[in-house]
Amino acid sequence: MAALAAAGGALPPSPALAVNATHSTVVGTNPVDWTPHALDGTVYRILQIGNRVYMAGSFTKVRNAAQTAQLAMPRLVAFDATTGRIDTTFRPVVNGTVKALAAAPDGRSLYLGGAFTTVNGVAAPRVARIDAATGARVAGFAPAALNNQVNDMRLVGDRLILGGAFQTVGGVTRRALAALNATTGAADASVNLRVEGPRKTSSGATAPVKIEALDVSADGRRIVFVGNFSSVAGVARHQLAVANLTATGATLSGWSTDRYQPQCAKTMPTYLRGVDISADGTWFVAVTTGAAFPGTLCDTASRFEFGAETGGKQPTWANYTGGDTLLSVAITGAAVYVGGHQRWLDNPLGRDSAGPGAVSRPGIGAINPTTGKALAWNPTKDRGVGTQELYATDRGLWVGSDTVTVAGEYHARVAFLPLP
Repeated sequence: MAALAAAGGALPPSPALAVNATHSTVVGTNPVDWTPHALDGTVYRILQIGNRVYMAGSFTKVRNAAQTAQLAMPRLVAFDATTGRIDTTFRPVVNGTVKALAAAPDGRSLYLGGAFTTVNGVAAPRVARIDAATGARVAGFAPAALNNQVNDMRLVGDRLILGGAFQTVGGVTRRALAALNATTGAADASVNLRVEGPRKTSSGATAPVKIEALDVSADGRRIVFVGNFSSVAGVARHQLAVANLTATGATLSGWSTDRYQPQCAKTMPTYLRGVDISADGTWFVAVTTGAAFPGTLCDTASRFEFGAETGGKQPTWANYTGGDTLLSVAITGAAVYVGGHQRWLDNPLGRDSAGPGAVSRPGIGAINPTTGKALAWNPTKDRGVGTQELYATDRGLWVGSDTVTVAGEYHARVAFLPLP
């Protein structure tokens, strides 16, 4: 791989592995020994293209497994998916945190989103496209400027759909959700759902409209997004909304729930943190923070069915942590993996404590997709701020966070749990 890059050759065309691949069984509890280490900051996003893995976040230093040499390779690193060896020829210079990644359809490039404003010394206000082998900017992609950070992104046809804290795109008001032309980077006005209404708690806590996370169904026809808003397309939607995507635009679905309308902690205008759609596109799981409040979906993982596009939707099940934050979720078929800084699952009666029936699942856990009860899988992980990324490939599950111990072993900020 390094020789290819050094010779100026691009990576061979190879599609990205599907986000959250389908598994027939739960992954193992013993992480592989060969993954590299991020020595500071947080790993927010992981993406595999062919046999290369990309790790993005706020870190500035990394090192290979079983080596002591520290490498100054901030915010975005590529390494071999089989050996874990860091590719030191891949060196994009990104001047701020990278929070989102998406593979381009050519298999030779990828998109970045985050808080950065330059890439390789050239203006790139929160979005960029780079060569997957070298990190060089892709010619012809000049993204419309966003005035604040991108938190998540998905490529759907020739549209790069973005969710984040931005309020304008190319100088035009477009709060939290927008699209760019995936080839040129120009603003694409076809995705304009008018996300509005920043929430305000009883103590007066508020924040600008933003999207924390989004996901698109495998067929590209449906998007779910979560964050700080109370209306979409002029219709009430509290923190979570579903929209339909077509080749010509996006329209708000009639699907809605009022379960995220109530307040959780008074300091948190929004408490939705992650969302993932099942591989068959019929259901999804949302995860939350917010502390323990009876009768709410604060600090839970909750499954919802899409079904008919009607209002009043209720969760099929909800698994409660008992007062601890969940930040990430990945559905694989065999399991719904959840990550955060939780101590327990199956804890509906816990109030920052282990209530009756609670099971210990520090930092990471797995839930039965049908019953909503915790599976026996329990590798354990130190908690920190929490597990920010869960990404399943056809070989296993990647875990990204701000902590350094998984299954009692040193795995700084990134670990891989293989399928048995």
